[in-house]
Amino acid sequence: MELSAIEDLIESHIEDADATVSRPRTVDQDHEDDHYAAVVVSPAFEGKSLVQQHQLVYDALGDHMTTDIHAMELKTYTPEEYAAREE
Repeated sequence: MELSAIEDLIESHIEDADATVSRPRTVDQDHEDDHYAAVVVSPAFEGKSLVQQHQLVYDALGDHMTTDIHAMELKTYTPEEYAAREE
């Protein structure tokens, strides 16, 4: 699955989300290459637990989590948390 397609899915299902998806390791064509990592920033995460935040992302990805995506490493932030992380 293309990285941009994953970003689009997340951003279209989570309010005001900004998603950056990458491959956390080198792609091995002879084995699984469907491991991804995502950093997602959205005000929709405000007041939600980490589990609830991750569930929003998994819900956005829907069936792709069982067909196109084997593993997804997630980091989720509210805009304020993300800004504080960069300081």
